[in-house]
Amino acid sequence: MDKGFLILETGDIFEGSLIGKFKGSSGEVVFNTGMTGYQEIISDPSYAGQIITFCYPAIGNYGVNALDDESITPSLSGVIISDACETPSHFQSISRFSEKLEQAGVPGLAGVDTRALVKKIRGTGTVKGVITNRRAPWTELEYEQTSSCWVEKVSVKEPITYKKNGPHIVLMDYGFKKSILNFLLARNCSVTIVPYDTKLEAVKQVSPDAVLFSNGPGNPMELKELFPEIKKIASAYPALGICLGHQLIALAFGAKTEKLPYGHRGANHPVKELATGKVKITSQNHGYVVVDGTINQNEFDVTYRNVNDQSIEGLQHLTYPITTVQFHPEAHPGPRDTLHILEDFVANLKRLGETRYAIL
Repeated sequence: MDKGFLILETGDIFEGSLIGKFKGSSGEVVFNTGMTGYQEIISDPSYAGQIITFCYPAIGNYGVNALDDESITPSLSGVIISDACETPSHFQSISRFSEKLEQAGVPGLAGVDTRALVKKIRGTGTVKGVITNRRAPWTELEYEQTSSCWVEKVSVKEPITYKKNGPHIVLMDYGFKKSILNFLLARNCSVTIVPYDTKLEAVKQVSPDAVLFSNGPGNPMELKELFPEIKKIASAYPALGICLGHQLIALAFGAKTEKLPYGHRGANHPVKELATGKVKITSQNHGYVVVDGTINQNEFDVTYRNVNDQSIEGLQHLTYPITTVQFHPEAHPGPRDTLHILEDFVANLKRLGETRYAIL
């Protein structure tokens, strides 16, 4: 394998061997602490524009299967790992991790001292980086990002409808994970996926029973022009916001967000359910959080908090049926401690439907 380099804006250089599809690639360098789920991670649209560093040293040991992609085309900028396993063992495996990267056109580096890289990110905060085949000072490199609004890049361009016999849910696509859609379809929900900039009038035309605001990449403030419409939509229908969707709903109702030093990315993040005092282990992938103290307490209750840094992890509107969570209740990868949030969302819609039918 050819030699390659990850060069950070701090001037630090990490050497490794090129894997995947080599091309000069720039991105925000982040890390994920998950021990499994590398296939779901690299195909998660929320990583658009980012270079992922895997903390777990052995990546690729169970190969890649035909089931676990979270999107059709990965949107990330690159992958950094320590040990690339080229002899995977799993009955569902159809290719190697390095082959998956090459097929997806994603560059990567293997054999990197990922412990040192993660310690660097934790010490300085998330940094910009470039994957290249030549060792050079940062000042001689070109840092290029193809998009300033990653949501626009990963969102569908036209509505897509899946018809079932259950409640009809509009999925606002900011970069949704396939496992969210699969969850809804498996519970007999009809789903209409709509572009991220869909207005309330267009939502009304498809007559949904509820709206789910999806996860997605980037800074939520990139979508500030849409906040008035997001507030209208969330106020008009039962609503659930996940990850970026949680942030957007909070912003639409007047809160503020801020960037974390290095984000929450992994499958073992503890959150406390304030109503019960119980701690749930969650899957997370985000770089921004809702700022504590900017939530209007006459409108929202805080329902979950991160055990490690006390950041806001969930909100419940006091008047409207609006629920938001910063973590991923569908997990995939990760624990299913909070799957009940999605279960309750669908169950409540089914009960509402039965009530309307009984009245009619």
